[in-house]
Amino acid sequence: MKEKPAKKPAVPNFSSGPCTKHPGWSLQELGGYLPGRSHRAAVGKEKLKAACDNIKPILGIPADYKVGIFAGSDTGAFECAMWSLLGPKAVDVLVWESFGKDWATDITKQLKLNANVYEAPYGQLPDLRKVNFDNDVVFTWNGTTAGVKVPSGDWIPDDRKGITLCDATSALFAMDIPWSKIDALSFSWQKCLGGEGGHGMLILSPKAVERLESYDPAWPMPKIFRMKKGGKLNEDIFNGSPINTPSMLCVEDWLCALQWSKQQGGLPGLMKISNDNLAAVEKWVSVSKYFGFLAEDPAIRSNTSVCLKVVDPKFTSLSADDQKATARKIEKLLASEGVAYDINAYKAAPTGFRIWCGPTVATNDVAVCLEWLDWAYEQVIGQ
Repeated sequence: MKEKPAKKPAVPNFSSGPCTKHPGWSLQELGGYLPGRSHRAAVGKEKLKAACDNIKPILGIPADYKVGIFAGSDTGAFECAMWSLLGPKAVDVLVWESFGKDWATDITKQLKLNANVYEAPYGQLPDLRKVNFDNDVVFTWNGTTAGVKVPSGDWIPDDRKGITLCDATSALFAMDIPWSKIDALSFSWQKCLGGEGGHGMLILSPKAVERLESYDPAWPMPKIFRMKKGGKLNEDIFNGSPINTPSMLCVEDWLCALQWSKQQGGLPGLMKISNDNLAAVEKWVSVSKYFGFLAEDPAIRSNTSVCLKVVDPKFTSLSADDQKATARKIEKLLASEGVAYDINAYKAAPTGFRIWCGPTVATNDVAVCLEWLDWAYEQVIGQ
């Protein structure tokens, strides 16, 4: 049996959303917050516009792409994209985890579009060679609940006839996105930079704007999704006037997170932190008797939502219900020790553990967390 580790993570928060705050964060950092002021006042609009504009230089987003804030976190932003842009063409949907499955359900059962659904089990990718880019294509860049990412954007042609819709909520600010391959991309503040929940962002290419302005969906469009005004893109939405009221406290928190990201060297610095965190997990797994990666192929392994499976025969010989119960005991033991919170696998994913390794997490904390996971496993499985 392993000895109980003497050291604890400085920050034991490993949730995959809302994710841990950036190092040094405090409420006092939000000194620019304007309580009681309208988001439609000049000062409110200025902050909201900065919340959109300031991500462009960090992420290398082209100047002619539009960035707006939407309600409902990443889900709301991506739903808005699908319901506004899809319909003129057939749709190819890639599914390898729970959120991709949600988007496929929307497309096939709610919008009732002509769709090809390419699905793979947790830990794998569908065959990207099957995708027909004469159609519109819907996919997640990083499957948060499976720990699987697309290896690059090379599989997406520049001369595609359809548009690409990408849910990148657990990829942006930790992975390099080739913007020439993307027409509509959504993410939420609560992921890689540790912002607050409830706010999503949608990024549109000129090709997506052209689709929006030339196409009117056959279905009723809720107000919260209406991006057009007089048949044209409502530019106000992408210039500091979102469709509904945002939390200005969350906006201030987001602006502080963006400032922190600049201090890390922008995207290259943020990617290095996440890659270092993944490397710490890979080093540990390479000698572990108990754990392996759900994503066995390193080329598609996420550096943010790192998903682990238990490979110990003592565990795998248990019934599915007993496996889940054992994993819950391990999670509760780690939480009671104050060393790792919220590392359980997603409810629909295979039983295991998920450790957020995004750029707001310190590599030393990841390494210490893994020592505790080994100890907790032996404590529980030995009972």
